Amino acid sequence: MSTTCLVVTLLAAAMSGFSAGSVFLRAPWVVQPMADYGVPRAWWTWLGAAKAAGAAGLVAGLFVPVIGALAAVGLILYFTGAVVTVLRARRYTHVPFPLLYAAPVAAALALA
Repeated sequence: MSTTCLVVTLLAAAMSGFSAGSVFLRAPWVVQPMADYGVPRAWWTWLGAAKAAGAAGLVAGLFVPVIGALAAVGLILYFTGAVVTVLRARRYTHVPFPLLYAAPVAAALALA
């Protein structure tokens, strides 16, 4: 495994973990837009758990590569769904935010 792959994977895991923690702690800059997009409040904990599981899977993938690949695919699908949700809410200026989180995950998958 290259140093680049290690660093990018850990960055992707840290960003996804931070995003999950922001949902769990109900950070206003995260949950207010989710409410504005029409995401039901009952889903928030599950969405945070999905991101946390993806972050943990990326780290586990450093030891068992297939787990990391599956976690990366799951996170990419998650953030693709986030982009679709933002587009459906017609908040076009918010589209870059989920893409910022998806980019290091896609890079980690490509480098793995």
